[in-house]
Amino acid sequence: KTKKPKANPYGLTPGETPYPDWPHPTPEECQEVVDLLSKIHGEVKAPATIPVPSTTVSGCGEVPSILDALIRTRLSAATSGANSSRAFRGLVEKFGTLQKGIGKGSVDWDAVRRADVKDVFEAIKSGGLAGTKSKDIKTILRLVYEENKARRDALVTAKDEANTAEEPRGAENETANEKEIEIARADSHVLSLDHLHSLDSNEALNTFMKYPGIGPKTASCVLLFCMRRPSFAVDTHVFRLCKWLNWVPPTKATRNSTYSHCEVRIPDELKYPLHQLFIQHGKSCPRCRAGTREGGQGWDEGCPIEHLVKRTKKRDGGGKGVKKGKKGDESEEDEDGLSDPSSDSDDGVE
Repeated sequence: KTKKPKANPYGLTPGETPYPDWPHPTPEECQEVVDLLSKIHGEVKAPATIPVPSTTVSGCGEVPSILDALIRTRLSAATSGANSSRAFRGLVEKFGTLQKGIGKGSVDWDAVRRADVKDVFEAIKSGGLAGTKSKDIKTILRLVYEENKARRDALVTAKDEANTAEEPRGAENETANEKEIEIARADSHVLSLDHLHSLDSNEALNTFMKYPGIGPKTASCVLLFCMRRPSFAVDTHVFRLCKWLNWVPPTKATRNSTYSHCEVRIPDELKYPLHQLFIQHGKSCPRCRAGTREGGQGWDEGCPIEHLVKRTKKRDGGGKGVKKGKKGDESEEDEDGLSDPSSDSDDGVE
């Protein structure tokens, strides 16, 4: 008997903090940390336009196509940037690239959908967790294909009957031309999730998380980097620094509760720079990286936020929100292993 998925498997509290009595971070505290880290790591701004998709670097979702962003980010989870990029190049070499449309220049995901899962596994086996990821990718693509077909049929029916009540979710926010493009894409078997631009951020986030292997961190990254919506993705570096800065209750918080809390507390305009600066600082600062200890290599170099942090002695990585799946694979919860595509295995991944 198939179990129904839980409505809120990650315990997120959209629009509300799980720690209403916790006063941190304030907007002033957020700005202070941005200012201090920017002096060391440089000013961080979102690009004016989303770059064309790379065929050599998987990245973490800063590409034009939402589906492309989602699968690239899934591929980069729980492995190093070098490994995930090698796996992505394997997909490009095996299945080719699209020559037109929103996903132009990236992998032909419909060709991946039609392929045997063994061929997908072979293409990405150098990237880590290939068994799990190949199955997840195949399932995601099958679901997207079915959803695209259902949306196409609903749009055509609504048009023929001049009845907008028959339109699929979000279509009321699309122009007539956008609806025609969506129909044409489906007819051409160009898989797409770009209709999610018509949904609000919480609806889009929940839609992403219904797919296998996609949890809050990956969904948040797609919102932030591809859809250009304010969202504070929490990977292991971000989680560690949020606890050390006392922005969340350090003994109670999980990655997911940290995400829910910081989504409410951090000003929207600071979510992109803070996310990026925390990753950069969490990787490079001898005092703030994973497994640090007083007196360790580079400790004497100091830290620009030294006066603000209180470090815990134990290794910080996953927190209570990380579970192990079958046969030692990371579960959907731990797809949130790495938001930085160049992070290495010390990022909460044993």
